[in-house]
Amino acid sequence: MASKPRIKVPKSASAGEVITIKTLISHEMESGQRKDKEGNPIPRRIINKFTCTFEGELVFECDLDPAISANPYFEFNAKVPASGTFEFTWLDDDGSVYTAEAPIEVK
Repeated sequence: MASKPRIKVPKSASAGEVITIKTLISHEMESGQRKDKEGNPIPRRIINKFTCTFEGELVFECDLDPAISANPYFEFNAKVPASGTFEFTWLDDDGSVYTAEAPIEVK
């Protein structure tokens, strides 16, 4: 099971400024290739999709494969047109959805 996502977004920016966004979610990212102590396959369970939107408009999106390491970390840039809220979504193979939000004020 994943823990609460951590995100880092500046509290404020100038209109049109390019900012850096950092996200991290604690998740074991089980590939489905390993076996337990009894020799039974451990089912695949990974975060398979990550998206970031700003006021409903897609900013960043990626699909993840089993080869990704545990605790996926993403760092990307976004241009901020106006004050608003970034919304982050992580989708898990088991159907779990983890979300977080971060507001930003344009001065």
